[in-house]
Amino acid sequence: MAQATVKICILLFPICLSALSSKSIAQEIEGEGRSKEITDTLTTMPPDSLVRVVLTSADSIAMQAIFSQHPSGSEAFKPNSTKAVLWSLIPGMGQIYNRKYWKLPFVYGGFMGFAYAMTWNGKNYQDYWSAYKSIIADAEAYNKLINASSGAEVQYEFNKAWTDFLPTADYQSAVNNVNYQNLFKNRKDFFRRNRDLSIILTVGFYLICMVDAYVDAELFDFDISPDLSMRIEPAVSPQTRFNAGSVGVNCSITF
Repeated sequence: MAQATVKICILLFPICLSALSSKSIAQEIEGEGRSKEITDTLTTMPPDSLVRVVLTSADSIAMQAIFSQHPSGSEAFKPNSTKAVLWSLIPGMGQIYNRKYWKLPFVYGGFMGFAYAMTWNGKNYQDYWSAYKSIIADAEAYNKLINASSGAEVQYEFNKAWTDFLPTADYQSAVNNVNYQNLFKNRKDFFRRNRDLSIILTVGFYLICMVDAYVDAELFDFDISPDLSMRIEPAVSPQTRFNAGSVGVNCSITF
């Protein structure tokens, strides 16, 4: 009986072993199928709305950080008012530092105009000043020579500094003409005054360019609201114990 039982166990052992191995193989195949199905589900499943919002916000923040920088990759440019004033000691450099290049034609055009005015008035002042001094000196010398000649014919070479201004060649009578002397003197004073005025205006324009560079640097990032409007409407003031009623116009400015 015992031998028969042993024989039956020996015969059933391979069958159980094969059944167990078949079950484990089936479980492995089933597990692989489920993992593949889960992977496919994860890859094909659309992102959740919350995840989409988070990703969109992150992208917008990144884009804002990029656009807040200078195109070269550095931080946004913000001029310093002190440096702008120091640069503006050289005409036009303050505007270049503030990157307001469109102002350069006005700056250099203004300086060129004032430089021309100073040069032109200064040249005319020197010419008329030389003419005035020359005619006074020639008048004194010619009169002395006439008095010393005792009526004899006198040959005197007049200075061209004043004779070039005269339309006539009668220099003997012109040298003692008070009108010519006063004319040279008045013209000398006129051009001297204009020359000095040109210098003063040039210095003033130079200071204005410095102030412009300073103010431009201070207000470089000043935000001006687009809502600029003016509203005009009728207004009625009611009558009170202290004031009589009145009708007027109310003007309001929004900025």
